[in-house]
Amino acid sequence: MEKTECNKKLLDVATQLFSERGLHGVSIRELSQAAGASISMISYHFGGKEGLYSAVLQRQFACFAEIHAIRERVSDPVEMVESYLRWTFRRHRDNPYLLRFYTSELTNPTAFFSTLVMPVIDEVIVIMAQAIEEGKRQKRFREDVDPTNAALALAGMVNYFFLSSLATENLISHSPERDEDLVQQYLRIFTCGVGA
Repeated sequence: MEKTECNKKLLDVATQLFSERGLHGVSIRELSQAAGASISMISYHFGGKEGLYSAVLQRQFACFAEIHAIRERVSDPVEMVESYLRWTFRRHRDNPYLLRFYTSELTNPTAFFSTLVMPVIDEVIVIMAQAIEEGKRQKRFREDVDPTNAALALAGMVNYFFLSSLATENLISHSPERDEDLVQQYLRIFTCGVGA
């Protein structure tokens, strides 16, 4: 395998295996065998299993950077909530393993949590809390709403839709074709709950 092909193959295989069993549930031998590469290639490309896991996390959480572009483009607080919802649906659809890493790191953090995961989650919550605070200033949201708690509730609402998909597949359609309807429903649920 060429170097770039080997690097990509290792990342792809590691993403799947780590998402299923976590950092400590996968051996370096399993990773190398599944990728069809030698153990030395993992060391060469990533410095070892932990380096490979770090690279996987960076690749999974890179999509969170888009929140800055959304915030620059959107100034209206209600539109920001709607944009966040739409972006979150798309983020989970485009990154099918993301939620596994997200929940795994939140419930059983590795050494990479504080440097790779927490900062990006914090950024999103802070940006959304600022948008909600702006909505309070504009009298669009209630004065007694705590912006950070509201941002966390919003994140919980939409992320739980994906987290609970296996348990709720008989209760609600999880088809991507319904995403825009769900964005609008969640927007109404959220804004009617905090609307002035």
